[in-house]
Amino acid sequence: MLGFSLSTAYGEPADRKSSAVEIPKTRTLVWQESSELTNKILEYWADHPLGDWKSEGKMRVPRALMGRFALRRDLDAANAYLLQVKPWGNVGSTWSKHPEGDYDFTLAGLVPILFLFGEDPNVLFPETRTHLLNVLMTEDGGDPLVTVPRTMGLVRDTENHLLMTEGSRFLKNRWMALHGSEDPRFDNTTNGLELWLLDMLENLRMEGLYEFNSIPYQGYTLTALLNLEAFGSPRIRRSARRVLDQLNWKYAIGSLSLRRFPPFRRQYRHATTTSLDGDYHTALMKTWMSLSPDSPANLEVHAGGLHHALWACWAPYRLPDKTAKWILTKPEEFYVRIGHGPGASPEIYSGGPGYLLSAGGVHRGMMSQIVSRPITLLLDDGATDLSEVLYLAGPGTAYRGWNNTGVWRNLAVAGGPVQIPQSWTPDATGPNWRVFHRGENLCVAVHSRPDLGIVYVSRSDDAQIVAKTLEETNGDATQLGESFLTPGGQRISFDVNAKQDQWVFFSLNQEPLDREFDTWPSLSDE
Repeated sequence: MLGFSLSTAYGEPADRKSSAVEIPKTRTLVWQESSELTNKILEYWADHPLGDWKSEGKMRVPRALMGRFALRRDLDAANAYLLQVKPWGNVGSTWSKHPEGDYDFTLAGLVPILFLFGEDPNVLFPETRTHLLNVLMTEDGGDPLVTVPRTMGLVRDTENHLLMTEGSRFLKNRWMALHGSEDPRFDNTTNGLELWLLDMLENLRMEGLYEFNSIPYQGYTLTALLNLEAFGSPRIRRSARRVLDQLNWKYAIGSLSLRRFPPFRRQYRHATTTSLDGDYHTALMKTWMSLSPDSPANLEVHAGGLHHALWACWAPYRLPDKTAKWILTKPEEFYVRIGHGPGASPEIYSGGPGYLLSAGGVHRGMMSQIVSRPITLLLDDGATDLSEVLYLAGPGTAYRGWNNTGVWRNLAVAGGPVQIPQSWTPDATGPNWRVFHRGENLCVAVHSRPDLGIVYVSRSDDAQIVAKTLEETNGDATQLGESFLTPGGQRISFDVNAKQDQWVFFSLNQEPLDREFDTWPSLSDE
């Protein structure tokens, strides 16, 4: 798909503060090499038919080949297949003037086959390896293809295409140089490609992804990064690992029990997606966690994520200790804001043991392609769809008019009513509040009317006391339209109809808050 300008991602970075939250990187856990889940994923792809190269060579065929090579199955047929095919298209985004694009998807799938099996002639036959290098892996040298083909250099390509194309170019060069070629075009140091790629990776780490949480693009960004982390030069591997660690830490704080419902950027056709466990990052996370010493039982990957989950079956990357721990459980109360730069939507999370409030974000115009979704409350109740959880959004039903950035510590507000799962029954009610006891030491209080929804999460096992306290401190319906008094005596003021470039909350105890989320750091707990 034709990409839009990424100037705020890694061309002209915004004036933003650096991250205020340390990214976990310590690794002491001993991970398994394989698991029941990784074996099932490899079996799935090893059994997948080697279909038509032109129509299925973008994604399915490279993965079907990987499954066969990894399990040493049907090797004669797999090698014969590769030997008889030629490139089916060109790299770079597809659009009306470049309909034959997207071959970089294929390259990203062929790279691990080369590096994992290219030195074993009993698996990848020598003549197959030669054909792979000389014919199928089309990109080499030191000149990155930065813009979308046939746009006269005016449109920078999207980060997933750049990482797949230039990562594959870099790794082909590296293979050739490591295996005896003295051709200068394969020297990633002197041809400038390593420096260019390091600069891009550092900008991704500092500024975050342009295609944050994107369905489907973030999955291809992650797998391209895993290729670089597995096979790159020491500097490239370190840089790719830092980006992966940051992305996976953001997943850890923005998910609960391997489920998440964040705002996402691109594509609009996913605006109605309601699954809590169907995105591609979750597919990778479930596969990684199946290798953990504390692996949850009976992990399954959604069928739509198997093509990305395959990377976690072979890639050497493993999660940092703290990230792995927080993916399984939230050991303490926390509050984190994630800035994505100008023209984007922030992500805001408030959580703790057993719960996660996830801000639904804000649409920033048609060119942003940001889908603003409801604010959700995830609990440790096994829910896998939006219909099974408490959520709030508004006003109305048109997401392009929402500003669902209204998440504070244990608190969520929006310009529409609170949607409560049918199975929930209030344990206490008052004139303004209903309180639901939803697990050990956890009560959820709700104030809901057509133009306003408020949710407050309280550490308590007594719904009656929570309801009584809220009616005493927040019992004025008119006042509730403007502010909320926390149990600690802080008054947080908000405007649920705030402009779409400003945070919903504007003051704490009448002291102004930083509402300009375009300049928020990539990670902050303030």
